[in-house]
Amino acid sequence: MNEKQYVIDDFSIKESWRIFRIISEFVDGFETLADIYPAVSVFGSSSISEQDPVYQLGRDVGRLLAEAGFSVVTGGGPGAMEAANRGAHEAKGKSVGLCIQLPREQASNPYTNVKVFFRYFFIRKVMFVKYAVAYVILPGGFGTMDELFEALTLIQTSRIKPFPVIMLDKDYWKDLIGWIKKTMLMKHGMICPDDMDLFQAVDDPADAVAAIKRIVIV
Repeated sequence: MNEKQYVIDDFSIKESWRIFRIISEFVDGFETLADIYPAVSVFGSSSISEQDPVYQLGRDVGRLLAEAGFSVVTGGGPGAMEAANRGAHEAKGKSVGLCIQLPREQASNPYTNVKVFFRYFFIRKVMFVKYAVAYVILPGGFGTMDELFEALTLIQTSRIKPFPVIMLDKDYWKDLIGWIKKTMLMKHGMICPDDMDLFQAVDDPADAVAAIKRIVIV
């Protein structure tokens, strides 16, 4: 067997064994999270401090969701995720962290009472959506945008049942929403008018929870 063939075979073997690692992550996630339904997944920046007004938004929405009977699911990290978990924890609700192994990510926050660690982003994303009856999107960066647009795409294409996608802090989101409407919808026709109804923006965490409760009965 020549050296080139050996390298290819070795790579194939490693890839085959990776399948079992992926399966084990799915099993671990499903078993650990089996009783958190109904849940609301909350996303937002890991970079904000406790002094940032967004932190208080996250803490308030986490508390209100827990008081309304929802489990609160975040990425388990600092910043806005910590805030939402903290609010749920303080309300004695289920506070869930779906943690990911990242080179730049800080340690998981201390306010979760259910925690799962993932190696693979795509498995973690399945867990976010599987038990969710709504998404709440706080101000954030690329990761937050990724979760927002993935949820909208899954709903738009009927891959999942429609659920509320609520952006908190209208001022943060207004330019993005304006671009979606003016450029994607009106100028280029990349989306349908009905797609603008797939999400809404509010300022008050109580309004976000009320919008969810209008659709979801706990």
